[in-house]
Amino acid sequence: MQLYNTLTRRKEPFVPAVPGKVGMYVCGITAYDFCHIGHARSSVVFDVLVRYLRYTGLSVTFVRNFTDIDDKIIKRANEEGSTSEEVAERNIRYFYEDMDGLGILRADVEPRCTTHVPEMIQVTRQLIDKGHAYATPSGDVYFRVRSFKDYGKLSGRDVEELEAGARIAPGEEKEDPLDFALWKGAKPGEPSWDSPWGKGRPGWHIECSAMSEKHLPLPLDIHGGGQDLIFPHHENEIAQTEAALDKPFARYWVHNGFVQINQEKMSKSLGNFFTIREITARFLPEVLRFFLLTMHYRSPLDFSDEAMEEAEKGLRRIYAALAQVHAELDQPKSWNKGPLPKEIDAELADLTAKWREAMEDDLNTAAALGHVFGLVRLAGRVLENKGWRKLEGGKALLEKTLALMGEWGGVLGLFDRDPAAFLAELRTSRAARKGIEAATVDELLAARAAARAAKDFAGSDAIRGQLAEMGVEVKDTPAGQEWDVA
Repeated sequence: MQLYNTLTRRKEPFVPAVPGKVGMYVCGITAYDFCHIGHARSSVVFDVLVRYLRYTGLSVTFVRNFTDIDDKIIKRANEEGSTSEEVAERNIRYFYEDMDGLGILRADVEPRCTTHVPEMIQVTRQLIDKGHAYATPSGDVYFRVRSFKDYGKLSGRDVEELEAGARIAPGEEKEDPLDFALWKGAKPGEPSWDSPWGKGRPGWHIECSAMSEKHLPLPLDIHGGGQDLIFPHHENEIAQTEAALDKPFARYWVHNGFVQINQEKMSKSLGNFFTIREITARFLPEVLRFFLLTMHYRSPLDFSDEAMEEAEKGLRRIYAALAQVHAELDQPKSWNKGPLPKEIDAELADLTAKWREAMEDDLNTAAALGHVFGLVRLAGRVLENKGWRKLEGGKALLEKTLALMGEWGGVLGLFDRDPAAFLAELRTSRAARKGIEAATVDELLAARAAARAAKDFAGSDAIRGQLAEMGVEVKDTPAGQEWDVA
């Protein structure tokens, strides 16, 4: 498998340090608010990466942390008149609710900062002992950025250029404007822990260094997160970890791209900030997950209602095809002996190989989904050919289609719902967005069925027209009336 390594700025063959085993650490949320679509993208990307690595037979230990003490959490607690612990616990619960809805697998280890303070103090002591950090009279501890000669190697930032824009804020006791906090002296009303430098709490960057070393052997095989974490967070993690331990921190650095809202950077100040809950109140969670995989993970992703509706159409098409395949295979019938034409089997083999190639090529889920649609089209050709669909070869291809969709869907975290149930839920979701109440539609369809039974075709047509004005299409099938949103 090829993975793009931010550290080397190129795609490289992914080879674990220990054959057959992968240690992977991804920076988790700061638990002060609801998760937004940017969190959703990062979570889905690394969820698929873990799933795919395991699909290839690798044993993956996946660690994802929670930052449960931070300036933002303290600020929110003060605003609410609650405690940092209450704010963090609530938002971690919300995180699980959102991620469970998106089908995100739980990490193997989910450390919290507040339970790893001793490890953070230990790393900080090592840095002071080696001259890479210093304590101030007020009890803060800072990392000496210039003491680490490779500072900037991940982000490509130049120390001299960084210095030009750096300033020491009033009250800070830094030796250098570039130095960053490893430990923050206690302030009134804030949570604090005992340390050799007095009461205080850890800085943000030291958290991940301490927690990753605690739960995984270094160097990590993969360290991941959003593109926004490359600098300063991941750059600082590298500096403090490698300075303290004299060994490489991580071998492959993987970062997902930004989410844009209507081609603008997502920002609360711009009013274009969407939480996962706001989106899944209007679209099904699987639609959001599908949408997040329609672009390569390193590319910017433009979120809009129109893009979500296109994703919804694509997902509906796949589930509708699965429903057709299930219906064909569930029919009680005998199958004629004989294979499908060789070119059909060759096309199936080619799709299977290309799906794997796409995933091996830096986790190209966009291309992989293209091959999913290729499989849907191939199954559709068999279903549309009256001769092929009766052959044992046709049955075998349809069965293989379901098997592959289960296999590929297991990696992508998609297509695992009962097709009929999912399509019904999708229809209700689409209706709700257009202000159409499914219960009202069902009542009108029942009235139309009664009119048809009484041979009141004028009344039946009138109800059909009423439904059309509402934006509802009705189809009469052997199984009865079916409706959808126009």
